[in-house]
Amino acid sequence: MNPKVSVIIPAYNTEAYIAKAIESALEQTLDDIEVIMVDDGSSDKTVEIAKSFTDQRLKIMVNLQNLGVSAARNRALRAAQGEWIAVLDSDDWYVPDRLEKLVYLANEINADMIADDLHLIKDGATSPWSTLIQESGECIDKIIPIDIVYFVETDVYGKPGLHLGLSKPLFKREFLVKHGIMYDENLSIAEDFWFDMKFLINGARFFLVPKPYYFYRSRTISLVRQNILSSLNQYLSSTNYFMEQEVVKKNPALIRALSYNLAVYNKNLDYFKVVMPIKEGKWLTGLTEIRKNPYFIFDFISRFRNIIERRIQYYVMGNKSAFDISYNLDKKRKATN
Repeated sequence: MNPKVSVIIPAYNTEAYIAKAIESALEQTLDDIEVIMVDDGSSDKTVEIAKSFTDQRLKIMVNLQNLGVSAARNRALRAAQGEWIAVLDSDDWYVPDRLEKLVYLANEINADMIADDLHLIKDGATSPWSTLIQESGECIDKIIPIDIVYFVETDVYGKPGLHLGLSKPLFKREFLVKHGIMYDENLSIAEDFWFDMKFLINGARFFLVPKPYYFYRSRTISLVRQNILSSLNQYLSSTNYFMEQEVVKKNPALIRALSYNLAVYNKNLDYFKVVMPIKEGKWLTGLTEIRKNPYFIFDFISRFRNIIERRIQYYVMGNKSAFDISYNLDKKRKATN
């Protein structure tokens, strides 16, 4: 008999965290589960630690080379047999009754996808500093349906909002199989957002539960700031590709929302084409980009007050979460690649 939930865990060089992730899945109050960990070519002791578990519900797969988080997840999806698919990043963990509560609610409201709020916790901290919903500015005190336009409108790069592309929904496997939904292996960032979009564009019933049952750890990954231009180009490419689909073209509200996101990506791309070279000491490249983008000065001035306020919060007031939403959550999107 197939398990109720398949928990899929992609892992790459997370020896310091993988045990906690696996434990949190195996110790769920809903015990009718399987846990599929796919190691994506780790060079540390991630696999060794995973193999120390003797629970027969844990299945370990090993990629001989690093293929990226989307490929690792797809391998797990192909092996999964559960009625529901639950994603768990290898440096995160679940509240003990997360799966029991979400599966119960999903069945009650006939959901195809169901997400909970996220506890946001810094690496090394003992307690969360906030939750995703608290940081969004939205007032959500009951289970609400999420449609595709709202999903896009509240997940705009660098803007306050729900950013549900960061959430970790449970997915009905029957719906996934019926529509042939898989992760895009060409993406190394925002793969969760576009995976969710594939469900929504196919008519999935998506609900948000305003209770945090998932601990989302933010870790410092210095490569993200260096690769911000690459990330923005990926956002642009993925958005343009999605907008070319006929089913999307027939939804004017969705086209407007995606077009706004495109404009935001392009504006940030122009900004960081100047800022990144200057930060690296490549002043001539930065000045050349300013000449190509005469609106940079106005853009910089509009951002300046926020830049100063956040640095005062971080360096003077000791608010170590001042940069978390803008950078640490983006860093986490890269951590498993």
